[in-house]
Amino acid sequence: MSHIIVKRATHEHSAQTAVLVGELLQEIMDRIGIDVFHFDLEETKERLADFIVTEKNFVFIASDVETKEIIGFVTVYEGYALYAEGALGTMAELYVQPSYRSQGIGKMLIHSVREFGNQRGWKRIEVTTPPLPQFDLTLAFYEREGFEISGGRKLKTTL
Repeated sequence: MSHIIVKRATHEHSAQTAVLVGELLQEIMDRIGIDVFHFDLEETKERLADFIVTEKNFVFIASDVETKEIIGFVTVYEGYALYAEGALGTMAELYVQPSYRSQGIGKMLIHSVREFGNQRGWKRIEVTTPPLPQFDLTLAFYEREGFEISGGRKLKTTL
């Protein structure tokens, strides 16, 4: 296994990370058989760079030390809720390229988010995964990392 490091992303990492965002969204759509996401690489690069610079998202990347290739990432944003007793982090996306899975990289990314959350005084970290059989392995991964089911389904409405 190559040596992998995890660090906080800067706007300079947005182009390479945006490609991985596209891979993540495509994998989700392939699993469920429905095109639920619109993905434009250039727009995503710009949006990601903005999110990083303005700290709308905190992004951590996993990189192969030898090749300098970004092979995984996690995005998290800070929120506040009464039910959470204050500040919390919500992981919006977590992705590791398939050829690097089952090597502890997802665990490393979550560890970085936990350390970051502790520094910021978060009371908890939340993540949503669809309650579909296609995501049973994803759910099992999060449960192994100490997450527990805490409520109902995630719903949305478009504005």
